[in-house]
Amino acid sequence: MDDSKVVGGKVKKPGKRGRKPAKIDLKAKLERSRQSARECRARKKLRYQYLEELVSSRERAICALREELEMYKQWCMAMDQGKIPSEIKALLTGEELGKAQQNSTKLAKTGKTETNSSNPCDCRERRMARNVSSYLLLELR
Repeated sequence: MDDSKVVGGKVKKPGKRGRKPAKIDLKAKLERSRQSARECRARKKLRYQYLEELVSSRERAICALREELEMYKQWCMAMDQGKIPSEIKALLTGEELGKAQQNSTKLAKTGKTETNSSNPCDCRERRMARNVSSYLLLELR
């Protein structure tokens, strides 16, 4: 006898549910798999190259910051000994102050404030110059 079942007026045959896999050419399937693996390896290689470049750029930035920190430490040690480094003297005597005055007049003409500066280094240099000048004023009193 047939293993068919009648459910809701329809004849159901036992077996697997869903779509039956189509007969796929095995060679074409293997070639698609190889191509997918090649593309995956290429993406992985690009990703690692990007990450290596990112790491090297960050390492360069760290080295530059360490050098800057060492320079500031030397300045502080010199000021603790009562000496004023020539770089700070230049900042205080007007080379940087002249530039700051020029920038402030330019900003006044455009209606912008100094805090709107697009270069973060400018802000850091101004902050450092303010701190150094206030420190020197306290030392000189």
